[in-house]
Amino acid sequence: MTTSTARPGAWAAPAQGVTSEQACPIAPVLDIVFSRWTTPILWTLHAYGRQRFVVLQRNIGTITPKVLTQRLRQMERDGLVLRTYHPEVPPRVEYEITDLGSSLAPLFAHLADWSADNLPRVEKARQEFDATEETTSGRGR
Repeated sequence: MTTSTARPGAWAAPAQGVTSEQACPIAPVLDIVFSRWTTPILWTLHAYGRQRFVVLQRNIGTITPKVLTQRLRQMERDGLVLRTYHPEVPPRVEYEITDLGSSLAPLFAHLADWSADNLPRVEKARQEFDATEETTSGRGR
């Protein structure tokens, strides 16, 4: 299903015998951007600017230091985050979103708009589905 804003063929069905990457050309992007913690980290760095590790962890909330370190290293490798080491006593490290990371802001804005517009519809569909499942399966939850 294509829309007027989509590139021609963007939603075309994949040919038989293609790899998963060929079948869904955005799969690598989804792996990079939408892993469990990447989106909250990028969102926080975009919203609040350069931050020290502890401040970033506090602003995100429930992420552990180990996981935050792993995600930041991967995001630095992917070019989405810049790590700046200041050789002071004690040493200071700051993280900021790169231009490449910031280029994802319109995507996040569209997703936020979609969420605001459609999550109530998703919830309604779930409730209707669950009600139908309960009556057709004969079991309650």
